[in-house]
Amino acid sequence: MQRRDFIKSLTLAGVAASLGADAQPPARSGLKRPESPDMPYRELGRTGERVSAIGLGGAHIGFGEEDASIALMRRAADSGMTFFDNSWDYGDGRSEERMGKALRDGYRQKVFLMTKTDSHSAAGWNKQLETSLTRLQTDYLDLVQIHEVVRMTDPEAVFAPGGAMEAAIAAKKAGKVRYIGFTGHKDPSIHLHMIETAEKHGFHFDTAQMPINIMDAHFRSFQHQVVPVCNQKGIGVLAMKTFAFGAIIKANVADPIDMLHYSMTLPVSVVITGMDTMPRLDQALTAARTFKPMTQEQIATLLAKSKDLAADGHLEQFKVSPSFDGTTRNPDYLV
Repeated sequence: MQRRDFIKSLTLAGVAASLGADAQPPARSGLKRPESPDMPYRELGRTGERVSAIGLGGAHIGFGEEDASIALMRRAADSGMTFFDNSWDYGDGRSEERMGKALRDGYRQKVFLMTKTDSHSAAGWNKQLETSLTRLQTDYLDLVQIHEVVRMTDPEAVFAPGGAMEAAIAAKKAGKVRYIGFTGHKDPSIHLHMIETAEKHGFHFDTAQMPINIMDAHFRSFQHQVVPVCNQKGIGVLAMKTFAFGAIIKANVADPIDMLHYSMTLPVSVVITGMDTMPRLDQALTAARTFKPMTQEQIATLLAKSKDLAADGHLEQFKVSPSFDGTTRNPDYLV
């Protein structure tokens, strides 16, 4: 390692040490979010935060008419759904802009707001963060996640001197970000490598987002390989792709409510699901209101139905194809 890079690595370690792996985020007024008796709430890893067991997926709210999307988000918040998901790259920024408008008039205080950034460089990460803050019309984010950790080399790039993690840690120290996590949808081994790389740098992730569904149990399984590690280390698990972009529903394997209940039964903090229409929101709210942990017999029945279809991953294209990798299609996002 050259002297210049060695000094930069010490800088990252120093920032992490000054913040502390278990440091509490800066205090914010009005962070006690209202809860509904019809919504279950869970602890988010070891952060001490309580969040709704079902979260609103941000990608889908960029579809359709803007006024309808805003009305949907406000109804979700009024119904006790406190976890709101988004990303810097969703809909070329449209999803964040709409969510920012929806969170006016006191709604920002009702939700735990998360977005994601793609850049692996400190400069690029800061630029994307500032853009997201502007679009979302807020001066802080409850959670920011390093998005699409889908290559085995991504963890080293993020934690490299001058990498995104330097900027993320500094933003947390400055009060712009309360918690830091990462996402990915490709392979459990990449998630595990990200966690290991963080530990080598003395850093603890607050959350990790990953696919959790009745197909995942059989193929490159995040729920079998990554969820136990996250639970043991106090990393909040954010489940996504419950329906695998609708592929599992089209395959007519199980009822959507049962699939949501399956994901909610696992030891995860939040099940994030896309809601682009009021019926989709009603489906999520029904799943929340009627949720009871599935029995082992019910789980076994669902998994038996999905086993053969899951064998080659064709219903989870995000695992086997680059077509779902936004940063592969748009490598400039990583700069």
